[in-house]
Amino acid sequence: MNRRRFLGIGAGALGAGALAALAVPSAALLLADTIPGRLLDSDLDRPDAFQVPLPRPAVLKPVRSDASSDYFEITQQVAKLEILPGVTTEAWTYGGTFPGPTIVARSGRAVVVKHRNELPVPSVVHLHGGHTPADSDGYPADLLLPVGSTDAGQGMPDMADMPGMAPVAGRNAVGERTHTYPGRQRAATLWYHDHRMGFTGPGVWRGLAGFHLVHDDEEDALPLPRGERDLPLMIADRSFAADGSFHYPAADPTLARPGVESGYLNGVLGDVILVNGAPWPRHDVDRAHYRLRLLNASNTRPYRLELDPPPDGGDAFVQIGSDGGLLAAPVGHDAVEIAPAERFDVVVDFSRYAPGARVRLLNRFGSDRTAEVMRFDVSARPVADDARVPDTLSALPALDPAAATVTRDFAFRRSRGDGWTINGDPYQPGRDVAAPALGTTELWRFTSDLHHPVHVHLDQFQVLRRNGKDPGPYDAGWKDTVDLRPAEAVEVLVRFTDYPGTYMLHCHNLEHEDMAMMADFTVT
Repeated sequence: MNRRRFLGIGAGALGAGALAALAVPSAALLLADTIPGRLLDSDLDRPDAFQVPLPRPAVLKPVRSDASSDYFEITQQVAKLEILPGVTTEAWTYGGTFPGPTIVARSGRAVVVKHRNELPVPSVVHLHGGHTPADSDGYPADLLLPVGSTDAGQGMPDMADMPGMAPVAGRNAVGERTHTYPGRQRAATLWYHDHRMGFTGPGVWRGLAGFHLVHDDEEDALPLPRGERDLPLMIADRSFAADGSFHYPAADPTLARPGVESGYLNGVLGDVILVNGAPWPRHDVDRAHYRLRLLNASNTRPYRLELDPPPDGGDAFVQIGSDGGLLAAPVGHDAVEIAPAERFDVVVDFSRYAPGARVRLLNRFGSDRTAEVMRFDVSARPVADDARVPDTLSALPALDPAAATVTRDFAFRRSRGDGWTINGDPYQPGRDVAAPALGTTELWRFTSDLHHPVHVHLDQFQVLRRNGKDPGPYDAGWKDTVDLRPAEAVEVLVRFTDYPGTYMLHCHNLEHEDMAMMADFTVT
C-alpha cells in the first residue's frame, strides 16, 4: 500500500530535464522562500564534502544502577576539538565531545543525571521531549553556576528587547545539579541541550547538545533495524571564525549580555553542515534496512531532506516515529521536512541501490554548500537482513477533541516595540499564559506571522488541524515541536499528566527564544 502524501506542486510538473542534480523542486522552492534567518559566512575555507567518516556519539555508561534507576554523571567543560579537518575548535561540551554522550534509557526506569559545570558561564539543562518533574525540566532561570562561583543568588540579566525587566533569580545551584527523569514515557528519540535564558542560541551553537534515547518493550518487539543499523543523526549548521572557533554574531562578544547583531534578529544560518559534529560526512552502509534517527539541532535552519539518487521504486523514507515515539502505522515520504528541534525516525532500505552506489542526503531548502548534508556509500558485500517495517507499529490512542476542556490561542508575532512575542507580550518569568489542570486535555491554537517552530514542555501533543484542514504530511504521531510557516494556524490537543509545576511554551528558533518569544504555563 502506498502511504505517500504530497504537499504543493509535484516536481514532475516541471517537465523532463528541469531538475538538475542540486536543483530545487517547485514545492520546495515555494517553501524555501519562507526560511528565516541570515547566512553567517565562515572566515576560513570550508572542507570538501564526504571526506570525513560519520562519527557515532559514544553511549554514556551509568556510574551505578539499582532496582529502579540508572545514575549518570556529565561534566560540562571546554574542549578543543577537531571538527574541521586540521583545525582546532574550542567548544562548550557535555563530557568533552560534540555531540555530547548519548544517554540510553529504558521506559519505566528512572534516569538520574548529575551535571557538573566547569564552563566559564552558567548553564541550564533541558531534556527536550522529556516527561519530567518541573524541578528537573530545565526552567531557563534555574542556573547551574560554574564550580567555584560565590553568589548562588545571582539572577539572569535582561533579555534582548526587554531592557526594563529586573534580573531574574531562579532555583540556582553552584557547581553541580542532579536531574531526575522518572521514565514515565514510551520509547522515543529525545535530546538534551542548554536552555539558559537569553543564551540558548550561543550555548547550543558552541556545542551543548546530545542524544537521549528511550527504549521500551513495544518497540523492541518490532523487526526494525537495530545495532549498527540504528543511526542517530544530529544535523546542525555552524560557521567558523578564522582561528577555528565557532563564529556567532553575539551583540556582546563576551556574552555578558544576551542578543545578536541587528542583522541576525530573525535567526542565524551557518554555512557548514555538520552531522554528529562532522562536516558533510560519509558513512558506509550495507545493502540492508537502516533506521535513521533524524534530529534538527540547528538554531534556525529548517531542512527538506531527500536522497539522491532516489531508490529504485517506492518511498525514499518510511517514517516510523516522530518526536514522541512510534507512529500508529508507517508513513512514506519522498522527502522529509524537519524544523529546528523536530525528530523524525525513518527507515531507508539501501538494498534498493546497486552495490557501490553513492547516495547523497540533500537539503532542498539549502543552496550552494548547504544543499548537501552527507553521503551513504553502499557496500558490495552480501549481508543478512531480517529487518522490515510492519504495517502496524503501535496502538496509538487518538486524543478526543470533545474532551478538551479549554481552547487557548497563542499568537507568535514580531512586535515593532517589544521584539518577538507570544500574544503580544515578550517573556516575563512568573507570568502565566495558561493554568491547565492535571488530568485534563486542552486545545491549543498556534498562529504565526513568520516561521516559528513551537515547542511545548512537559507533555507531547497531537496535531488536530492545520489551517482548518487535516494535519500536514509531517504532523503524525505524538509531537512536542510543531512547525509553523508564515501566516499558518495549527491546532493541537495536549493532555497534562503526572507533574504539577511551571513549564514553558516557546519558539525553537533559538534567536527568537533568546529574544523573549517564550511564555510560562503552570499545571495545577
